[in-house]
Amino acid sequence: MRDLKDIPGPKILHTVTVKGKGYKPAEEGSATVWHAPGLFNKETGEIIKVVPKSPQPPKYQDVFGHTIVELAEKNPKIVGVTPAMPSGSSLNIMMKAMPDRAFDVGIAEQHAVTFSAGMATQGLVPFCNIYSSFMQRAYDQVVHDVALQKLHVIFCLDRGGLAGADGPTHHGAFDIAYFRCIPNMIVSAPMNEEELRNLMYTAQLRNTGPFSIRYPRGEGVMTEWKTPFKEINIGTGRKVRSGNDVAVLTIGHIGNVAAKGIDALQAEGYSVAHYDMRFAKPIDEMLLHEVFGKFKHVITVEDGCIQGGMGSAVLEFMADHGYSAQVKRLGIPDKWIEHGSQKELYAECGFDEVALVAVVKEMMPMKGTKNASASA
Repeated sequence: MRDLKDIPGPKILHTVTVKGKGYKPAEEGSATVWHAPGLFNKETGEIIKVVPKSPQPPKYQDVFGHTIVELAEKNPKIVGVTPAMPSGSSLNIMMKAMPDRAFDVGIAEQHAVTFSAGMATQGLVPFCNIYSSFMQRAYDQVVHDVALQKLHVIFCLDRGGLAGADGPTHHGAFDIAYFRCIPNMIVSAPMNEEELRNLMYTAQLRNTGPFSIRYPRGEGVMTEWKTPFKEINIGTGRKVRSGNDVAVLTIGHIGNVAAKGIDALQAEGYSVAHYDMRFAKPIDEMLLHEVFGKFKHVITVEDGCIQGGMGSAVLEFMADHGYSAQVKRLGIPDKWIEHGSQKELYAECGFDEVALVAVVKEMMPMKGTKNASASA
């Protein structure tokens, strides 16, 4: 370091490091395993695995990994691309099953996107799997190499939303907002494993241009998740539950958290409608006409930044079509979110089930059975 200070002009310091230096089990073990080992015995280095007593839903990344193989078996044009995250994204499942059709390009997100674009020009259907927070590195390539040419690249954004204990460098807060503003881009998020499979199936059926599918870190909600493939009409949402007092609009997995809050509200006498938007772009205008034609109280919930996200798209629709309603947007606020479990961070950011209940009661304080009886 002292020598470098005295060398004039540009300099390169090449440092060779040892993974886990100072801790023998990590030095001698797998670098992939010790990148994020979870709980382990510090004396022996044994990884502590908690075996659940009952079947658990799979991780979204594993649903992706198995589903892309299923689709690739039927569609020979499908290829997979990841920038150095084969195990983190579960593309390693395809790499093992189809080693000539799955590519790890190293820590080079920009190259992953342009490489995918090049294959798309030759008629292949690349599934480019990148963590949401790392997708930011290749934004220029998405704009110029993919979207400008309307190439058929399917972006599967893992770790969309709050990534939990990995902290602010890994939270996928911005992808809905930064993809929604790009022409030709389709922006979607599944509420569960079945929806993820169906969005992946839909995305590869025909050339619709760039297609983004984002999903969170961690487990889904379905133990029986290997459902038959069904095509989804692009730009359509779905009504999950009917109601008369207030409409809750969600996108992605966070809709399952909102559903718990809606259950609690229903038990207190509130009549709450729940809509799973599925697409932030193109947004379901027919569904929104239904919502604003019926409801004066609307809440949007997303595991992404409030500024420019799905809730902003809803507000834009309301303004463009002359509707008037009280709209409350719940999502990641305009600040950096630190470390914590996803559940803790949902609460901290004010879009968990407890926060949803509080917002509905604030909007309609006299509606619930407890409030109504107290008033009487």
